[in-house]
Amino acid sequence: MSEESKNSLRDWVALSFVTGVGSRTAASLIDRFGSPSECFEASGAELESAGLGREAIDSLKSAEPKEAAEREIEGLARLGGQALALGDEGYPSLLRETYDPPIVLYAKGDVSRAFDQPAVAIVGSRWCSTYGRNVAGMLGRDLGERGVTIVSGLARGIDSAAHRGALEGNGLTVAVMGTGLDAVYPKENRKLAEQIVERGALITEFPLGTPPVSQNFPFRNRVISGLSLGVLVVEGAERSGSLITARMAYEQGRDVYAVPGNITSSKSFGPNYLIKDGAKLVQTWRDVVEEFPAELKAKILSAEHQEARIEQLSMDEVALSDAERKLLSLIKADEAIHIDQLISVSKLSIGELMDALLKLEMLDRIKQLPGKSFVRKL
Repeated sequence: MSEESKNSLRDWVALSFVTGVGSRTAASLIDRFGSPSECFEASGAELESAGLGREAIDSLKSAEPKEAAEREIEGLARLGGQALALGDEGYPSLLRETYDPPIVLYAKGDVSRAFDQPAVAIVGSRWCSTYGRNVAGMLGRDLGERGVTIVSGLARGIDSAAHRGALEGNGLTVAVMGTGLDAVYPKENRKLAEQIVERGALITEFPLGTPPVSQNFPFRNRVISGLSLGVLVVEGAERSGSLITARMAYEQGRDVYAVPGNITSSKSFGPNYLIKDGAKLVQTWRDVVEEFPAELKAKILSAEHQEARIEQLSMDEVALSDAERKLLSLIKADEAIHIDQLISVSKLSIGELMDALLKLEMLDRIKQLPGKSFVRKL
């Protein structure tokens, strides 16, 4: 990177550190003066005429923003990350088109690869049901397998299941964080974050050292929707972050999809409400792809048609035993069943049961959960 490019990037990052200057104000200043560098060179009178208050002008004229930017860029390099300025070619184009894109994104991983194909966000409740986790994983896997990047927020529950589903399908996934790149939240998702870096990217608008404070997450949600062609809500309560993300998607002109849920469950309020409000009801990956622009949709469905017959032949070749079919009928996708209950209701011997469970796991028809419980894979 040339010295001029380094200084330019530093000024973009520095502008994001100026007190009282958010994304929209920064964009307005850049439109007025031409570049972040020229914003720093503008006189106090010019900045005041541009609408800045005294505190923001004093901050912009001080040495601190540029010093903070230098520290940030050095810290990112040590972490293996990078800063992407709004004017950079590698900045995600869909996000750039929104009304208030962050002027700087911090990223770790291969951002250009992740967004060199269509992207869809999958979001939902942190405290999801088994059904919700299964569905998010299934849709993440099925879309990921077909060349759709899965965007989510790295949170517990639906977000994590969507990311893992995409990875399971050997697809690409992007996690948008409400913290700095060095502060993975929740901490139990550190391993998942490492896997995402290998198969996509971590992205945030927050500098290193930013903790997971609640006011950050609405900002994060607008980036999730802004990066995506559409937002798919799997589960969410009446006042959930997933509904905020869906509202932002509407405001950004994105599609909104929702997976219907049990009407007696509070977690189903969000998606069921969205469906009543006009969101696309989703049962399979195909329902999502059907809403893509014509060229993208044709490309994915054409490839699917060619592979469908081969896949069906492969499935037909796998003959299940009576014991395997019996267990498959007892193990549900929306509710885990413990091995003791399977022993009781299946009437199979321990040996037959264990052999059949192992075979079904190997065929990827069921999944074992902690505590010797099992769910059917969708």
